[in-house]
Amino acid sequence: MRNKNKIFIWTLFDFANTSFSIVVVTFLFAVYFKNTIANGEPIGDFYWSLGTSISMIITALISPVLGAIADYSAGKKRFLLFFTALCIAATSSLFFTGPGNIFFALILFIIANIGFEAGLVFYDAFLPEITVPKNYGRVSGYGFGMGYLGSLATLGIIFPFIQSGMIKETFPVAALFFLIFAFPFFLFIKDSRKSREHSEPYYVIGITRVWATISNLKNYRNLATFLLAYFFYIEGVNTVIFFSGIYASTTLGFTETELLIFFVTVQTTAILGSVVFGILADSIGQKRTIMITLFMWIVTVVLAFFIYDKTGFYIVGLIAGAAMGSSQSTSRSLMTKLTPEEKKTEFFGFYSFFGKSSAVIGPLVFGLVSYLTGDQRTAILTVGIFFIIGMIILTKVKDPVIQQRV
Repeated sequence: MRNKNKIFIWTLFDFANTSFSIVVVTFLFAVYFKNTIANGEPIGDFYWSLGTSISMIITALISPVLGAIADYSAGKKRFLLFFTALCIAATSSLFFTGPGNIFFALILFIIANIGFEAGLVFYDAFLPEITVPKNYGRVSGYGFGMGYLGSLATLGIIFPFIQSGMIKETFPVAALFFLIFAFPFFLFIKDSRKSREHSEPYYVIGITRVWATISNLKNYRNLATFLLAYFFYIEGVNTVIFFSGIYASTTLGFTETELLIFFVTVQTTAILGSVVFGILADSIGQKRTIMITLFMWIVTVVLAFFIYDKTGFYIVGLIAGAAMGSSQSTSRSLMTKLTPEEKKTEFFGFYSFFGKSSAVIGPLVFGLVSYLTGDQRTAILTVGIFFIIGMIILTKVKDPVIQQRV
């Protein structure tokens, strides 16, 4: 299969899985959980943050071991299939939740989110197998761009359901969308590495390799510094993703139709941000590009705090969308450049570990501050702190592209 076809099919998985993130994590189920399942009570923010944090803790703990196992067994595709099926099944089951079903809804959401997030470990690790290093930035950007295009397509499909007040029906629709467009990946993309002989169970091999990597992390100091920076700034990104819909609905009074229009706006600039900044990263370096996006995130947080009208919040959405697409795609391409070839999936497991474990603190802080103060505006300021810390640490990272030019 030609590389262009591989890249398209790889990005099609991004197109597919964002149906889950936009419908469940960011938009409809998040708002449905707060307003319907939790009856609009302030503690609904805390329950939601608890669900996101638990799912991220579990994913963070299993990702490095799964990545090491997949590296050893050449089983990325099998693991991706398992977690994709897990996410799709749990997402469709959200249809059966209703008022007061907090525990049941959280269990289903935790399972679905683990399936989604753990699957990304193996999906991301296919990047170096479908393109060459000089194109990591733009191909990663294409993937995120396709993802946000998938979000737009999903929003278009569920719009009639929202207008008819059929909110629960959108959850199985999102699951079906994920299933249909993820299928080509499993049909056409193959693992390029072959399984190695082994005498121990895979889980023992996985734990042993992870421990060895941790012990030798001092040999990958630049990579370790980047992962620490990533831990903090992706904390802010994840918190925005988990709470943007709830914030717009609760604090600014957005209706579900207005939220749909808002997220269409966000996804549009996210597509442009992913592609444009992906190309820019290949020219000026991933580190510089991420620094630009972090500055955009700080501006977004400050504006969100001071803006009280819906029109102004659309401006916030435009900047946030561009920053979101670019910061995620450029981080993935920089991670790919910093990672040794023979440990791609294992290190992407650590990349996932830092990304997912960081998503524990931010949402919990936001949910707890919102609950204690009764004011989401105060809570939104906590997000900016993570972006600032991440930016400071990122200044210590050496960009491979810049090093090659010196």
